[in-house]
Amino acid sequence: MTQLPLEPNISISKLASVFKNTSATYKFYWFWAILQSIEEGNKVIEKREIFARMITLSWYTVNYFHISFGKQDLIQSAILEIKDIEKLSVDANHKVILERLLTTTHPRTTSILNHFNKNVPHKFLSPWLGSESKSKTYEHSLNHSLKAPYSLYNDSIAISDIWLQYFIRNSGILKTFCYWNLSLFLQSRNPNVPDIPNKIHRPIIRRGLNKHKKKFWDLVITEIGAVKCIYTGKPLNIGEYVIEHFIPYQFVAHDLMWNLIPADSSFNSKKRDKLPKFDDFFNSFYEIQQKGVEIIKSKNPKNSFLEDYLPIFPDLNIKKDKFEEQIKPLLIIAHNNGFQYM
Repeated sequence: MTQLPLEPNISISKLASVFKNTSATYKFYWFWAILQSIEEGNKVIEKREIFARMITLSWYTVNYFHISFGKQDLIQSAILEIKDIEKLSVDANHKVILERLLTTTHPRTTSILNHFNKNVPHKFLSPWLGSESKSKTYEHSLNHSLKAPYSLYNDSIAISDIWLQYFIRNSGILKTFCYWNLSLFLQSRNPNVPDIPNKIHRPIIRRGLNKHKKKFWDLVITEIGAVKCIYTGKPLNIGEYVIEHFIPYQFVAHDLMWNLIPADSSFNSKKRDKLPKFDDFFNSFYEIQQKGVEIIKSKNPKNSFLEDYLPIFPDLNIKKDKFEEQIKPLLIIAHNNGFQYM
């Protein structure tokens, strides 16, 4: 866990406790959004900006990775509704999303954003001001002797001077603190979903798959001739295929070879984040994987991509039942989390 830097005259222990006993993601994204705005030079921050940043920060986690926030959390449903209202794409740029939310005049979008004003701004301050009524918390936030991080107003917050300097000096550590606690929160609500920390935001740059093609499957095809696409049956020669994630990247969040196969490019563009049905495609998937590993072991035993298989197959003996134990539950969990079958 990230240790927060100490600071004279302010209670860091209260800040450290702010995410305890929370039942939704609001506080995580509220604090993260505030830190973002402070990094851009703001001391007085409009609430609408913070709410817009909250939606923007959680956009990919909901839309792209299909992570569940829990039944009590309305950010998830808010994002899905805003996406349709504002006609924003699943993988829209963060700047585009934020700008749209800051400038839209659509009454429903405005209403959705304003919903977060009901509890989030004042409940975040409970470690400093207690769990009093909303009106009392707003009143007490103006009392600087209580040393709350910000004062509350109808449409904005004003960061206190002493906290502002602390936030500026320690922004990176504080965002890590927020990120860590958000990861733990989401993992507790998605216990069977892999790699939650890498699904808090979409990677800006993903490692290309060309080297997988050239160093692994090209060697397999060179040895046995064209392989058949497991989806279309089309023969695939060198230079005539793409690398396909059998279970979508949006769920597994990795490019390990045990989940990658050559596929017909025209079909791959249609499949996108859809799930293959186990009964229809697993046998063909297993066969091409098993054949591929056997050839690489024989022709290029030091190929680094064989290491991708070791966590599942320590002896590189690609057994069907062992592969089924890995693949079948992942497909079921992914479907339960909102991914659709082809």
